[in-house]
Amino acid sequence: MRLHRFAYLFFAGVFGTLFVQPIITHAQETATVHGTVTDPSGAAISDAEITAQEVGMRRIALRQQTGADGTFSLALSPGKYHLSIGHAAFAPAEQEFVLAAGETQTWDVRLQLEKMSSSVVVSDTAEPTTAQTAPDLVDVITKEQIDQQQAIWMIDMLALEEGVSFDRGGPFGGVTGLFLDGGNSNYTKVMVDGTPVNQPGGAIDFSNFTLLNVDKIEIVHGASSALYGSDAMDGVVQILTHRGTTTAPQLTLEGDGGTFGTGNGGAQLSGLLGAFDYSAAGGYFSTEGQGPGDYFRDATASGDFGWKFSDTDSLRLALRNSSSDAGQPGQTLLPGQAVLGQHNDLHDFSANLTWNFTTGEHWQQRVSGFESRFQDNDFSPFFGSFVSKYNRAGFEGQSTYLFHDGEFTAGYENEVEVGPTETRHNQAGYLEVRRQFGSRLTAVVGGRAEANGFFGTRFVPRVGASYALRDGQGFWGATRLRASYGQGIKEPEILPPDCSPQLAPEESRTVDAGFDQLLASGRIRFSATYFHNHFRNIVSFAFLVPNPNCPAFGGSFFNTESARADGANTSFEIKVTRWLSIAGNYTYDDSKVLVAGPEFDPSFEAGNRLFRRPLHSANLIANAHFLRMNWNLSGHYVGRRSDSDFISTFVNGVCQPGPGSPCITSNPSYVRWDFANSINLGHGLSTVAHIENLFDKHYEDEVGYPALGYNYRLGLTYTWGGDRPM
Repeated sequence: MRLHRFAYLFFAGVFGTLFVQPIITHAQETATVHGTVTDPSGAAISDAEITAQEVGMRRIALRQQTGADGTFSLALSPGKYHLSIGHAAFAPAEQEFVLAAGETQTWDVRLQLEKMSSSVVVSDTAEPTTAQTAPDLVDVITKEQIDQQQAIWMIDMLALEEGVSFDRGGPFGGVTGLFLDGGNSNYTKVMVDGTPVNQPGGAIDFSNFTLLNVDKIEIVHGASSALYGSDAMDGVVQILTHRGTTTAPQLTLEGDGGTFGTGNGGAQLSGLLGAFDYSAAGGYFSTEGQGPGDYFRDATASGDFGWKFSDTDSLRLALRNSSSDAGQPGQTLLPGQAVLGQHNDLHDFSANLTWNFTTGEHWQQRVSGFESRFQDNDFSPFFGSFVSKYNRAGFEGQSTYLFHDGEFTAGYENEVEVGPTETRHNQAGYLEVRRQFGSRLTAVVGGRAEANGFFGTRFVPRVGASYALRDGQGFWGATRLRASYGQGIKEPEILPPDCSPQLAPEESRTVDAGFDQLLASGRIRFSATYFHNHFRNIVSFAFLVPNPNCPAFGGSFFNTESARADGANTSFEIKVTRWLSIAGNYTYDDSKVLVAGPEFDPSFEAGNRLFRRPLHSANLIANAHFLRMNWNLSGHYVGRRSDSDFISTFVNGVCQPGPGSPCITSNPSYVRWDFANSINLGHGLSTVAHIENLFDKHYEDEVGYPALGYNYRLGLTYTWGGDRPM
């Protein structure tokens, strides 16, 4: 028995020495950092990446992702560590820890959404939200996509998106309007860093709007007047400028040129200096055009400057100025319509100063002041100069209370609009509640009372929801459903008082419902959205009904028209390989004039499709990036759309063909292919190559106005500094 007991004690001691004691010793020598990662509302953030790097060492000591409840726990050897938390939709968080053996420290982090991320939407709700919880269809254009296209002009990037069509009166500098989901060209509110840049009650001319200093563009589909007031009848386009993010200054220079005597150059300087971030850019474009009198010159400057008092207190100033001079030779493809010597001088300016700060753990505040100015000088050798000037300026205050899984926002806006013949004083108050129910359902309810200086007070509501139907990996991935309903209003453009005394605001009701589907472990994304848009009280004009009180226009304005647009937007993206992606979209837009005004052109009669809005349109983009080269091929299809030559003679609705009466009432479909390439030469140098209309397709964006034929640009880009992003 004694021998057995001795043997037992001997082997137990050996076992404890070899196996148990190292485990106990290791447990005593390690330290632990644990915590929970949440969003601004306190909801858990899953799949955030936690990295731990020992100070002075280049190797990552430990990497971990947060769980579904947002928690993490890191076991580390004693020492000094730099911990960071990253997520595609949120600004990163960093902190240093000194850990002793056996110590446990807690790090609970509330991340702020990164507004410039493609995974974040800033324009669909009062406060930024992730793309997965936005209730509306929102298309996001990133800086990477702009660079891949080697694009200069805003309208060229917008036209690549679903639901977007446009008209353009000539190849360079012609008046350019945008149509979204069947709405008129003055039904989409356009904002630059929060500043509205539409003319009061009117459209925006995209002819001189460049992509200089632009990092992100959001297109929100559906009436958004509950948040943005007048002009947001069928959606919003928000343009966000570049912000400095590197501790070393970054300077980018670009120069290129090509056909038609075209030259383009630009410079951008950005960086981060302590609490101050800055980005300033300037550019110049010049071309002689492809025909007589078709020259175009444009100069643009843009700046974005921020000061960070603390992580929850910051001030930001954004400025943009554009000046252009464009020859306007007219409808050169129609007999007797070319007019040499016409030109248009356009000047646009916008400014925004915003202060974001918090007052306590649950309250976020935003105060902003904005101003935009427009000056348009049209010169004709027959009629001389006609100058129109507009100005809109105002301020907005917004307060948001964050509660668990949601937020409540209240805001007030005051704006003054000044035109050639009228000044309007507008004010509005709005409310919005966004609530996440569990991990799947997010709902938004809001409304706005708009007191307009022209049409009085109107109330517009909005409601929407997003539902995560399925969370999945593998081939059949996540499925998301979304739906929204909204009402929109739009004030008439500023006219002489006697020309529009009885006009009511134009109104819209929009319904959108769709889904987003991920496949093949996220390598395939497919989206489809049905839309129904109804527009009423549309303002129309007729020469046939003279108004003695409005001799300047020689006719009358009416609230008579009604129209609707039913259709679908679909898009897909396929990551074929690590270096090749293919994306595309298709829009079916069945628009119809329901009630027509006393128009002088049968193209606007009841039963016709809405003017210059195609029934079918599509885009296809292939992008390959390998061996320090990027190759991009894009195809654009625009179907037949109703149009007019505006010179034909009609008798009882029937066109009378003859000299000077071509009887054109529609514009044929076309397909255009574009190509872009860049090669990284090293040492900050890269090439620029862009070919538009690769196969020299002859077509017209508006009847009588020829579009650009085959044209190219070649050049170089040089980037210096900026090697340490923060």
